[in-house]
Amino acid sequence: MSDPTATGTGVTLDDIRAAREVLRGVAIETPMEESRWLSALAGGPVSLKCENLQRTGSFKARGAYVRISRLSEAERAHGVVAASAGNHAQGVALAASLIGIPSTVFMPEGAPIPKEKATRAYGADVVFHGRYLEDALVAAHAFAAETGATLIHPFDHVDVVAGQGTVGLEILEQVPEVETVIVPTGGGGLLAGIAIAVKALRPDVRVIGVQAEGAAAFPGSLAQGVPVPLPSMKTMADGIAVGRPGDITFAAVRDHVDEIVTVSEDSLSRALLALVERAKMVVEPAGAAAVAAILDRPDAFRTPTVALLSGGNIDPLLLGKVIRHGMAAAGRYLNLRVCIPDTPGGLATLLGEVSSVGANVLEVVHERISPSLHLDEVEVHLQLETRGEPHAEQVKGRLRERGYRVFD
Repeated sequence: MSDPTATGTGVTLDDIRAAREVLRGVAIETPMEESRWLSALAGGPVSLKCENLQRTGSFKARGAYVRISRLSEAERAHGVVAASAGNHAQGVALAASLIGIPSTVFMPEGAPIPKEKATRAYGADVVFHGRYLEDALVAAHAFAAETGATLIHPFDHVDVVAGQGTVGLEILEQVPEVETVIVPTGGGGLLAGIAIAVKALRPDVRVIGVQAEGAAAFPGSLAQGVPVPLPSMKTMADGIAVGRPGDITFAAVRDHVDEIVTVSEDSLSRALLALVERAKMVVEPAGAAAVAAILDRPDAFRTPTVALLSGGNIDPLLLGKVIRHGMAAAGRYLNLRVCIPDTPGGLATLLGEVSSVGANVLEVVHERISPSLHLDEVEVHLQLETRGEPHAEQVKGRLRERGYRVFD
């Protein structure tokens, strides 16, 4: 990069600095929290940039406000429209409310209920359309054409990229010695903005984007040299479930980002659980993606590292499911089938053995009819809570030592 302030997106460091002035008094400078447990795992300092504590619960308010604040009076008169699974929706609704103009948001079917309710609470009209964000975006374009409303794209606009880039400026000020910045990535607006800001000021810093395996549009697009839509997506991380990179964001990621990595659903669950338990941070699955990447490959990133928590808007019901999934992925739920003698006290003896090694019984089910059972046996299905995989292996070993037939 010959000129560190010039980019193929048309967004410069000066644009990002100007966006920061626009956001003064609107967006907060979110905390940077040192993470001792991640630092120990990575072998060097790791900090968490807590955009989950931003107004509306995610970074999206930054870009949305910058974009809407620059509309002309004629454009403001017709209002704004957006398409979003939730976080961008809240950012647009808040920005429009602060500026005093109407907003309409199209959401894909199945968008999280708390995000919908929060968007309405900020003053937007919410309309559900289609299965994916791309479907909602088509409807938003049609609405804009019919009504004259200005479409506020979730990521593919220079003002939005500049607004998200202000996160990069804060990171460099809060952790001036940073060597790696890891960013959850969907359409690429946040990653693009941060990469432009960071590379302009510290070209030696590695900038890494993280996508969910089931919605990873960037790897294939970068391989082909153009944005390529995914045929389908499946991930719990709705905040980064975007099937095609934007044209503007693709160019920035191609030119300024060092690497894109992907993480599994199990990794996202484990990361979300770890953040709740260890960092006392509530995040949505997308917001945990950077931490998931560190948990997957703790020695892969130069430290000091900053992992961005991009959002914290999660349905409490989904939070419970993800925590349970994370516990199972970490080996803390153990499901066993154990054959025991069909005699009085047989079950009590089994449960005593389980208790003796410190496992907690969550559920017990008897099965008396099975071709694999002897006539004098009963099969017991156990769901146990353990302290992790080594403890789970200890439980199974203890039962086998006592003569039980044990099946996972």
